[in-house]
Order: sequence, then C-alpha cells, then structure tokens
Amino acid sequence: MTTSKDLGFPVFDADHHLYETEDAFTRHLPARHKDLFRFVELGGRKKLVVRNTLTEFIPNPTFEVVAAPGAHMAFYSGNNPEGRSLRELSGKPIRPLPAFREPAARLALLDEQGVAACLLFPTLASLIEERLRDDPALTQIAIRAFNDWLYDDWTYSYADRILTTPIISPCDVEGGITELERVLERGARAILVRPAPVAGLRGLRSPFLPEFDPFWARVQEAGVLVALHASDSGYQDYLNTWEGNTGEYVAFKPKTFAYVADGGRTIQDTLASAICHGMLDRFPGVRLISVENGGSWVGLLARNLELAWKKMPREFPTHPIEVLRRNIWINPFWEDSLDGLISLMGADRVCFGSDYPHPEGLAEPLSFADELGDRTPAEIEKIMSANMFDLLGLKRPAPATAQA
Repeated sequence: MTTSKDLGFPVFDADHHLYETEDAFTRHLPARHKDLFRFVELGGRKKLVVRNTLTEFIPNPTFEVVAAPGAHMAFYSGNNPEGRSLRELSGKPIRPLPAFREPAARLALLDEQGVAACLLFPTLASLIEERLRDDPALTQIAIRAFNDWLYDDWTYSYADRILTTPIISPCDVEGGITELERVLERGARAILVRPAPVAGLRGLRSPFLPEFDPFWARVQEAGVLVALHASDSGYQDYLNTWEGNTGEYVAFKPKTFAYVADGGRTIQDTLASAICHGMLDRFPGVRLISVENGGSWVGLLARNLELAWKKMPREFPTHPIEVLRRNIWINPFWEDSLDGLISLMGADRVCFGSDYPHPEGLAEPLSFADELGDRTPAEIEKIMSANMFDLLGLKRPAPATAQA
C-alpha cells in the first residue's frame, strides 16, 4: 500500500462515502410526512418505499451488509474477460465497518489509510430529488430532514478533516437559499448539488438559467464549494425511450447500452449549461467540482465548446474554454487515462478521489498515486493534496515525516 509518508505530503481524498442509517431520512421529518420514506419487508429483505412506491435504486438500502471496498475494480478497469457480473465479483458481502457510519471511527481509518482529510458524500440520499421531482416544496422538506440527520451524526466539518456535503437544491430559489443559509451557519464548507435539471411546478429546466441567479449570487458570496457528484440525474427516462422500457435507475446494475450511451452525458450537459447559459460569467467566483463522473468526457466537452465559440463568438462574454479552466475542477475515475485530462485542464484543476468504501472505488485510496505515472512531483502533490485543501480554504497539516 502507498502511504502519505511515501508521498511526502498530506493527502486529501475528494470522494469518500458514508452509508446511511435507517432513520437518515425520517428522524427529522415533520410528523405530517412520517410515511414519506418507509422500509418494508419483501422476500425476507428490507426495501425502501418512497411515497408508496418501492425503489430498487440501492438493492440493499439498509446497508446491513455491503460489498467490500474495491470489490468491483476488475470490472471498472476493463479487466473482466470472463464477463462476471458485479454480484459475482462482489464475493461474500461484509458487515459495514463502524467507520462507514460514524466519524470517530472514520477518522481512525483515515489515519490507517494515510489520508489527511476527505470530502464525504452520502450514498442512498442520491435518490431524493429524482423521486420527488414533481413537488419542489416536498423536496426541500426531505432535503432539510436529511441535512439535519447528517449534522447530527457527522457534523459538516469533523475535526476539519471529514467535510460532509449537505444537499442543496435550487428547485425553488427561495427554498434553496434558505437551506444554504442553514448549512452555512452550521459550518458547511462544501455543498452537494445534483448534476441535473431541477424540477418544479414549471417543469424541468437548468438550474443555471437567470431565474436562479439569486441562488448563485449567494453561493458566490459565501465562497462555498459546489460538488456536482454523480447521482440519479433523471436520464434513465431517455435510456428507457431507446430500449422501450420503463422503470427507475438502479445503481450497481450496469447495462451495455446505458453504459455506452451515457458516457458522461449528464455531467457534460450540466457543465455545458453552466457555461453556455452564462451562470459562470455572471458569477465568475463560483467554483464547481465534478466528483465521481470520471474525466474521459472532458475532451469532448472542450471540443464542442471550442466549436461553438468559433461559430458564435458573440454569444459568449468569455471564451468558454477559459471558463472551463477557471471555474471547474475534475475528479477523474481512477481507471481513466489521466494524461489527456491533465494536459487539457492543468494539474491544478484535477483532484484525486477514491470513492471509498464503494465497491467500484479503490480498496486502498492512495493507490491512485500509482495511476499518475510519470507526472512531476509538483503535479502529483497538486492532484493528491494541494488542490482540495486550497479549494476548501483549509490549512495543510505537516506530513507525518515532518511531524516525526
């Protein structure tokens, strides 16, 4: 295993996850909404019901057992010649470690892994907005309840080393600003915004249109980092159209057509909107980091932005490639080819993330450094450390070698 002592600097992991407890959505729900989220027994297993509709988004939503960290690495690296399913690759499930569910144990695990600090994301909560997309008021109620649970169990900045990401949705501008103010008062340094159109009474639309400017003005004023983490972004509807199917997006169940057809489509569309609809020109201080969306799509986005500029330069207040490199940071998959991404964006816009402890992530987070190949020591330190500390305004601790 690679260690921070080997690297010679404190490591910041931009993509860690927690596994929610069963009351994560319900502990703080108002009594009138007590049945919004329910667990039911089905075939001897607990399943989650949202508004009286069973969801299979996460097949085991209680996380009583989980796949071991990194169990699916062979699949995602393309080293699966026998075509084994994720279930076959998972092997025997494990009981979740205390570190997957509470911060003191997670801090001790970070020390074992040689990770100085991490950005911590939910797992099951990615389903909230898509399943409540027709009701913006109810969406805000559910998000507020989850954020309260997150603060109860993890806080938003534990020892300045575990930085959790409360969910914020601008599906209605006033509600989004109100919730943003609440989490900022509680010390949030980063927020989680779904990379997707927002839904409301007027239908689906981009959250980067001018009508949402009051929200982004407050984000810019606060200087809070906006994490666009992979989620259920609603694109299953489009995939279903091609395949003549119905049904929801189910995590950890890749299908050939969806795997090829998406190819980073959701995050490309999200960032294209942020640039082409002008939000990042109107608010050039807003900082967006794409997390767990990979990085192989960035070249295609950049090519299309460049072509649009050449054809319609007067439509852009600033060259779109300049905006891309100024306002956006990328956390690539560990299995991505990183040279092209670093050449395009610069090492100061690429951030290491392991997706720990998810099975598609790295079993040993710092092994990501092995994927950086012949990058210079300065580039490696930016990607594995400095970029995230700087983005979050955190002072970098002295490495273990310096403390000894």
